[in-house]
Amino acid sequence: MKIAVPVTTNNKVDDHFGHCNFYDVFNISQDSKIIDLIRIPSLQGCGCKSNIAEVLASDGVKVLLAGGIGNGAINVLNNAGISVIRGCAGNSTEAVQFYLLGKILDSGESCHHHDSHEPADGGHLCSH
Repeated sequence: MKIAVPVTTNNKVDDHFGHCNFYDVFNISQDSKIIDLIRIPSLQGCGCKSNIAEVLASDGVKVLLAGGIGNGAINVLNNAGISVIRGCAGNSTEAVQFYLLGKILDSGESCHHHDSHEPADGGHLCSH
C-alpha cells in the first residue's frame, strides 16, 4: 500500500492540498511499516484541476492524508481510487505512523472558501 501526504519544505503536512511544495509518497509493508519514501514535486495548482490524482494513483497511492482540502479535490482523488483523510497536521512521517496505528480519524471538514484557499477550522487529528 502507498500513502501520500502533501507537504511543505519542512516536512509538515501542508494546510492546503493545492498549495503544497511536495507530495511525500510512503511505501507501506504488509505488516504496516514504512519501507521507503519518495518525494514528488508539486505543480502548485488547484488540486481539483491538476493531474496529481492521476500521478498518485498511477504510483499506487490508495490513501492521502491532508490538512485542508476542498471538495473538488476530494472528488477527483476519490474518482482515482484514493481515500482522503482530512484535518491532518504535523510531521508527515509521524502522521503516516499514526494512521498505520489506527489513531487517525477524518475531521469531516473540507475547505469551504476555495477562492481564498483558507483551510476549514477543525481538529487536527493527525497531530500529537
